Parts: sequence; C-alpha cells; structure tokens
Amino acid sequence: MKYPDLNLLLALDILLEEGSVAAAARRMNLSAPAMSRTLGRIRETLGDPVFVQAGRKLVPTPRALALRDQVRSAVEQATQVLTPGEHVQLQEVTRRFNVRANDTFVGLYSGRLLDEMAKAMPRATLHFAPEEDDVDVEMLRSGRIDLLISAARQLGPEIRVQPLFTTRFVGMAREEHPIFSLDITPEQLAQWGHISISRRGKDSGPIDRVLGELGLRRQVSLIVATPYSAIFALLDSNLLLPMPEHLARSALAAGLRVRLFELPIPLETVPLTQAWHPRFQQDAAHRWLRQTIRQLCNEDE
Repeated sequence: MKYPDLNLLLALDILLEEGSVAAAARRMNLSAPAMSRTLGRIRETLGDPVFVQAGRKLVPTPRALALRDQVRSAVEQATQVLTPGEHVQLQEVTRRFNVRANDTFVGLYSGRLLDEMAKAMPRATLHFAPEEDDVDVEMLRSGRIDLLISAARQLGPEIRVQPLFTTRFVGMAREEHPIFSLDITPEQLAQWGHISISRRGKDSGPIDRVLGELGLRRQVSLIVATPYSAIFALLDSNLLLPMPEHLARSALAAGLRVRLFELPIPLETVPLTQAWHPRFQQDAAHRWLRQTIRQLCNEDE
C-alpha cells in the first residue's frame, strides 16, 4: 500500500487558513515557488483545483471547503500524538493561537499578554479576531479558534469556561460637556445623543430597555465598530458614550480630555470569561496561555 505524503496535509491546512500561497509559504518557511509546487502536488493528490483565481485572490473550491474541518482535526490529532504534552519546550513552540476576544480584553491586556509570550513562547503568534456571536461556538468545536474571551453567555455543554473579571458600564463625555453642569438624571441621559459601539451595527441594548421602563428613549446618533473610534469621535462632540468601566478608565489614564460619570440607571454588571474546547485541556502551550490570561486579569482585581 502506498501511503500519501502527510506533509501535504499540514500544507493544505495552512493554505486553507491563510487563503494565500505567499502567506502559507511564510508560515512554512518556504519560498513562494516551493509553496506553489506543494499546492500543485495537493491538487494532483486530491484530483481537485483546491483554490481557483477570483480577481486577485485565491478562493477555495467546494471540495476544499468540505475538507477544511476534517483537515484541521487531522492535523491537531497528529500534532498531539507526536508532542509529549508534559515535556513541551515552550521556547520552541511555533504555533499560532487564534483568539476571539472582545474589545475590553484586547484593550486592557493584549500588550501585557504579548510581553509574557515574548518571554515564554517567543516563536508563537497571537491572532486576535472580534466576536461573532453564535459562530464562535462552532469555531471552538471545529478548532478554528483556540480560545474565546467574551461576556459570559451560554455555550455548548462540553465547552470549558473560566471567569476572568467583572466590569460595569459607566458614561463618558468630553470634559466641557454641558451634562456636567447639572445633576445627571435619566432624563439628562436621554436628552443627549449617544454613541453605540457595535461591529454588527446594533443601536439598542440594555440601556434602552431600562430607559424604556422609565418612559424614556435615547437617540443613538453614531454607531462605530471599536471603542477607540468612539472615544475620538467623543472629543469633538456633545455625544455621550456608555462603555465598560475598565476600558473607560484606561482612556482616562491615557490623558484624553474626557470625564466619566455614573449612569443614573440600574444596569447589570458584565462578567468576562475565557472558553475553550476540551481537546485543548491537556495541551501544555494552550494551558500556559489560559493560565497567563487568568493571572493577568487577577493582577487588576
């Protein structure tokens, strides 16, 4: 029986993840021509083009998309089989950790986490991507993301979850905003236009529900994708910005000309957690990442 070249499996996994011959070549420490030849061998082995040209980009064929999860799972299993879990040399780990994380965590801890990784796993790469609601659970199960850091919510029964820290929402406005000349009441809160932070364009949430119970309604005048865009838009306007306190205080510490205020309405606190699939429970490098994240969060409690 002739066995297939299993190196092609790893190459295919990286090609499917990167969607680029040049990027895959860099990941595998190969030249672009060598990676192109490897893609040619994959095509010959599978009897499928695998990738086809669409404008200036390569896009996977239906067969490649159908194989993606199977290929990723096979590579992960082979890696675990060939790696002595308790004897992994973290300094030699070259893997890429795909982490879906909300902006609060990334804004507060990404710098310190990268510093710790540079010391413990200098050859590893950290890739942050924004949350995508229900898609995140399936990506955890398929192994396409290693870790999910988000506000606590229901995940699959098999998913491991660990609390990190709890934050609450406060209000932010430019230093000279007229709202600071009076007592801040629910009516004052609803009087001024608001900025909403949402990658999916949402303009309502818990604040609107509470104001609605009081017979009030706010006007969301601006929707932006990131907290940093929201803060800079705030500096030149009379808009108000409700946001997580941890992130708001980091903006204040950066010397920006803003002031924080207590929201005059009752809102629930927001617990943040990290979640992972059981396949990574005993993985030494993954365990180091989880423990380091938890430790960083504990330092600020």
